[in-house]
Amino acid sequence: MEVKNCKECGRLFNWMNGPKICPSCVRKTEDKFQEVKEYIRNNKNASLEQISEDNEVSVKQIKQWVREERLVFAEDSPVGIDCEICGKMIRSGKYCNECKDKVQNNLATGIKEQPKIEPKKPTKDSPRMRFLDK
Repeated sequence: MEVKNCKECGRLFNWMNGPKICPSCVRKTEDKFQEVKEYIRNNKNASLEQISEDNEVSVKQIKQWVREERLVFAEDSPVGIDCEICGKMIRSGKYCNECKDKVQNNLATGIKEQPKIEPKKPTKDSPRMRFLDK
């Protein structure tokens, strides 16, 4: 366990893993998340800027929640974020469905094409401890 300064408020706290923010700031962020989630549910046509201003949360934070798939915009909503690969507008996550499929196919192909590694056969001079007699 390490003692760190919170990136949000600067207070010292015992940090074990995860984001370097104190438990108090984590709770505040989670409360803001719940407010934004409820606001989006009630105002489906609100823009990112409007959501940000009305809830006093940065647009960057809202986009992070969308990328983490904690927030999802409705299909009929004019709001979305860009796919990190092709730039197409998406409602949640990092990639659009087409780019997800391409990445999965590339990974599956890469796994199939790996050369097989055969285990080495033990030889007579295998690495063992040897003693020299004098």
